[in-house]
Amino acid sequence: MRKVYVIGVGMTQFGKFPEKSFEELGRVAAWEAIKDAGINPKDIEVAYCGNMMGGSLFGRDFGVGQLVLREVGITGIPIARVENACASGPTAIREAWIAVGSGLYDIAIAIGVEKLTGARKGVTAMVGDSIEGVSGLTPAAMWAMRARKHMEKYGTTLEQLAKVRVKNQKNGSKNPRAQYQKIYSVEDVLNAPMLSDPLTILHACPVTDGAAAAIICSKRVAKKYSSHPIQIAACSLKSGTYPTLRDISVNDLETRAAKEAYEMAGVGPEDISFAEVHDCFTIAEICRCENLMLCKEGEGGRMIEEGISEIGGALPINPRGGLLAMGHPIGATGIAQVAESVWQLRGQAGARQVQGAKVALTHCSGGFVDDDNGAGSVIILKK
Repeated sequence: MRKVYVIGVGMTQFGKFPEKSFEELGRVAAWEAIKDAGINPKDIEVAYCGNMMGGSLFGRDFGVGQLVLREVGITGIPIARVENACASGPTAIREAWIAVGSGLYDIAIAIGVEKLTGARKGVTAMVGDSIEGVSGLTPAAMWAMRARKHMEKYGTTLEQLAKVRVKNQKNGSKNPRAQYQKIYSVEDVLNAPMLSDPLTILHACPVTDGAAAAIICSKRVAKKYSSHPIQIAACSLKSGTYPTLRDISVNDLETRAAKEAYEMAGVGPEDISFAEVHDCFTIAEICRCENLMLCKEGEGGRMIEEGISEIGGALPINPRGGLLAMGHPIGATGIAQVAESVWQLRGQAGARQVQGAKVALTHCSGGFVDDDNGAGSVIILKK
């Protein structure tokens, strides 16, 4: 594999936009990435589009990537839609990384777009046709059980979980693209309406529309167009192993992906300047920091309690506000994490800037198979 770089990124405002189409959202993100890279759309040789719910909610079972990229004049090239649950966006990044790293192409675009509001009348999103989905084993219920297990096993408290939302809302208040920029207190989180005991609605990320894009290229192209390219030093993707009996407070899939990414990038957890972690629920950030070896097993609660994961802390987690403040437009989330990482590594993150950032880690996992995740991605970027 030859070295691969990101030279341009773009992102929409995240929020609920039932009146906006896939095309409009994707066009905004793609144009911003293209302008940021300083390239012509016709320079792009291959494209991958992360999207999960287009078919289920809008009957768009095919051609989402073509539909979106046509808006910016990208036609005639190989374009593929990528669906991999919450890891759809990172999987699109990985396909572009492989396409360029292999030497087959020099410039690729990875774009993620999702609409979760404004669905056709009478259409609803199902967890699945399995008995679990029908009988109510939803993501909220699953993460509530994980929270209970983590609290029982490690002494993690509800206050520590609430502080994850408080931290990420404070970060999101500094991010003009975040869906929710309001600052919450621990009491606000604890006293919000119950979602799935012990998690209130403020322990969960909101339903969101949005898009994000990244221009990915070879070293030769990066030198031509950019004075500050960001290297994709590692891009790992793993699937679950689906054991019938396992400890649901830990996730082997994420640890395996992280270990491979660290080895590929030639760094360790101690070298990470900040991380964008898939915090679909407050307990998810705590568990995943442990799974990614950003802290020791059982110490995710202490990490938030002691301020280690604050923007000014020893290891900032989710400086853009995470999914909790940004929202979670599924196909776009992982690419939005990469966009944030690029801005941070360039020193362009404004009020939420992590000072001296040199190495970033992004993580997404999702898709239930039994009680395990179906896919998990870890990407490491270097300045």
